[in-house]
Amino acid sequence: MKLIGSLASPYVRKVRVVLAEKMLPYEFELENVWAGETTIGEHNPLRKIPVLLLKTGESVYDSRVICHYLDTFSPVCKLLPSEERERLQVRCWEALTDGVLDAAILARLEHIFAGRTEAQRSQAWIDHQMQKVDAGLAEMSRLLADRQFCYGNQFSLADIAVGCTLGWLDLRFPEIDWRSRHANLAELQSRLEQRQSFIDTVPA
Repeated sequence: MKLIGSLASPYVRKVRVVLAEKMLPYEFELENVWAGETTIGEHNPLRKIPVLLLKTGESVYDSRVICHYLDTFSPVCKLLPSEERERLQVRCWEALTDGVLDAAILARLEHIFAGRTEAQRSQAWIDHQMQKVDAGLAEMSRLLADRQFCYGNQFSLADIAVGCTLGWLDLRFPEIDWRSRHANLAELQSRLEQRQSFIDTVPA
């Protein structure tokens, strides 16, 4: 298998952590989708990463789709519960964390996208997106409560999704002091950062 992605993308990191936890070998190909010479469109018409290239030549894209596929690919370190209702709750965690990331990325692009002039940038739009980020973090904290893991009594895809989201916020939005506001998320992140899969995939 070949994974196409970047070192900074939280969606790519989520897949890399899953691959590491499940001890699946793969080739990692770096791709800058913002570069004029990018060829990502050959594998994903949406021109987004991550993309997983299978030995059959097929392309699998969207981090959630890839992660769910990889969990069925190997019985090592099952990351999704077998019971459908429990799987639904883990998937809701994924939706929540991806929603936080989507909003934060939109806010960041409003700041940095070269296709906009300063006059075209909207602070109201940025504020609107960051309100979603704050609300999402608060909900993550509420759902976690005093548990050691996001769902159930063991490490799951929900924890990976949360850890990758918080790690990316540290990289791109260091001014967000989520640790002081959500101590339980800070404790969870501290534990996750000690796992080798997270150590080996620190965003850069």
